[in-house]
Amino acid sequence: MTKHQVYLGLGTNLGDRASNILRAIQLIGERVGTVVRQSSLIETEPWGFESPNKFLNAVILCETERTPREVLRLTQKIERDMGKTKMHATKRSKLTTYKDRPIDIDILLYDDMTVDEPDLKIPHPLMYERDFVMIPLNEIKHIEITTYRNI
Repeated sequence: MTKHQVYLGLGTNLGDRASNILRAIQLIGERVGTVVRQSSLIETEPWGFESPNKFLNAVILCETERTPREVLRLTQKIERDMGKTKMHATKRSKLTTYKDRPIDIDILLYDDMTVDEPDLKIPHPLMYERDFVMIPLNEIKHIEITTYRNI
């Protein structure tokens, strides 16, 4: 089978944050594919909501034989296994209400593929607005951050 490169964004602001990131990486390695690169951990303020709990964030590169849909299913299962509860969207606006969480795993990039489905969008539509994604992604992928930001 063909190996695909998938970049995943990881974030946590509850519990032992460093252990949460390491556990998520371990589970991704066991269930999704081989983790071949990992960024440094960065601490950031919550994005999209207020909380006294800061986040630890990282980005990893994983080589996988899984499809984007399988990667989504598996990473959501890892989130649930680690204690994440579903975030709610309002029916009127479809805006997600963000909240504190032990782990969040987002598919950022999958090869050079573009996916635009209601529950799966690749590249991640908000990643270019988020320094906590772009800084660690740049560290392991060597993307010029200012290329994607509206300054």
